[in-house]
Parts: sequence; C-alpha cells; structure tokens
Amino acid sequence: MTTPTAAAWRVAVGTPALLGESPFWHPDEQCLYYCDIPGHRLHRWSPATGELQQWQFDTDLASAAPFKDGSILLAMRDGLWRFDPASNRRSRLAAPPYDPLEQRFNDGKCDPQGRFWVGTLHDRREPGASLFRFGTTGLQRMADHITVLNGLAFGQDARRLYFSDTSAHTVYACDLDAEGHLSAKQVHARFPAKQPGQDLSTYGGRPDGAALDAEGCYWVAMFEGQRLLRLSPQGDVLDELRLPVRCPTMPCFGGPDLQTIYLTTARHGRPPAELAEQPLAGCVLALDVEVPGLPTRFCAPIQGS
Repeated sequence: MTTPTAAAWRVAVGTPALLGESPFWHPDEQCLYYCDIPGHRLHRWSPATGELQQWQFDTDLASAAPFKDGSILLAMRDGLWRFDPASNRRSRLAAPPYDPLEQRFNDGKCDPQGRFWVGTLHDRREPGASLFRFGTTGLQRMADHITVLNGLAFGQDARRLYFSDTSAHTVYACDLDAEGHLSAKQVHARFPAKQPGQDLSTYGGRPDGAALDAEGCYWVAMFEGQRLLRLSPQGDVLDELRLPVRCPTMPCFGGPDLQTIYLTTARHGRPPAELAEQPLAGCVLALDVEVPGLPTRFCAPIQGS
C-alpha cells in the first residue's frame, strides 16, 4: 500500500469554503465547479487564470451537474433547479420530494445516459433519506432506508452504481440496467464506526464523496479520517493518501488529461484548535495521479425547462 505524505498535495483554491462539496470538472470550459452547502454558494475556478467566481443563493446548495448549453443543474434544499450562470437566472425543475424542514438533497451526479441521480439526508440523521433519479420522466424514488447518501459514482460501462451511507460507514454497489433500474444493493466496503470517546487520531473516518478512475477503482474521501482511499473493483484498499486536513468531502478528476484529483474539504463546525493546526480546511486540494478518471457526464436535455 502506497502512503504519500500530506506534502504531496498542493492548494488549488486557497479561499476556504465552509463545506466544499460536489466538485466536477467542466470539460468544455476547462474549469472546476463546486458547492458550499451552508455557504449557499456555487463556485467556478479556472486553473488557467486563477479566477474564482461565486454565485450566492438563499438556501443549502448540495450538488450540481452541467448541461451542454452552459447551464447547471442545482440540487438545493428547496428542489432541483436549472441555473444559468451568464444571466444569474434559475428555474425550478422539480419540487423537493420531502419536508425541507427535515431533509435536504445531498450528493448528486449524472449517469452515462444523462439522468441525474441524487440522494438526500435527514437533518436529525434518521434513516429516512432516499436515492432519487431525475430525467425526462420526472423525479423517481429508487432506494430508501438511508441516513446520509453520499459517494455516488457510475461505472464506465453504465452497468454499476456505487453509493455510500456515510452514517453506516458503508459503501454499496448495485447493478444498473439500461432503463435505470437497480438491483438489490450489496456491500462493497465497510469501515469501523467511531467509538464513544475515541480520539480522532485513531479513527479512520467515514465514507463521504467519491469518484471512479479509468481502471474501475473507487476513490473515496474519508470524512474526519484525514485520508483519501482508492478501492479496487472488489472493494479492497489499494492506496491510502494522507491529507493535511481532517475532513475531506469529495474528489473529482480534472485537468486536460483527467489526471489531477481535485478534493473539496470542510471547516464548518470544526473545533477552533483543529482549524488553527489545519489552516487549509475548506480549501480545494490537488494531486497529480497516474491513472486518469472518468469524464464528467452531462445532464440530458429536459424539455420545457
């Protein structure tokens, strides 16, 4: 197992988010987009110019995915929206399928057919969250009995879907057919839960956001574990990359060759002593890797939006 030091990482975006999430690389713009959930912001960063643009909203923004026309699908507490960064206008695509006072959307990504899959979480961390699929047929519930859905990723052949239940410390895998139907979930990887009173230095973290590489390996951010793991297609740990921050949230692959990992991180709600020791918390980190990732999938056109 290779264990690079934290010094192998570099800072891509040094302006910290409260809770950076849902990064995706826009291949047409050659820019990185990501969300700040409690900051209610969408960010766009250009590696070529160093420019960081921000769009402010009035509620939680959890995940995003691009349309080919330059607009962005936003998964917000108050529903799914289509947002045009050029005009700063948005139109609602779907109302929230839950009580916004108790739940919100969370991790979301497009499958190879352009359907947007998005999970929810329950604010009280109860197992009442679900996985939804959004497309031309509207918003459909695909899985239930989840507490915090994260780690969505789709295999290159579009026949496999991965997701995690962060609170359960478990990554699941499902078979996926062409119509978007799922098989029963199977455990792909499971990690030890944090024990009462356990020091964070001995805790490996819980699975948060994830991305797949071209070899079918699943890169998962271990929240509070200060590490990024690369899991084999069988769920075995192949690599453990140590981090300079306690709370990574989600990796994505970017750059012209898709051989740069961009990793969002969090500082929201962290202890002051931890933040003093880890000033990069909330920043976007970057690392060059040998195996490229899979390209960002675009949302399929939605008529009437």
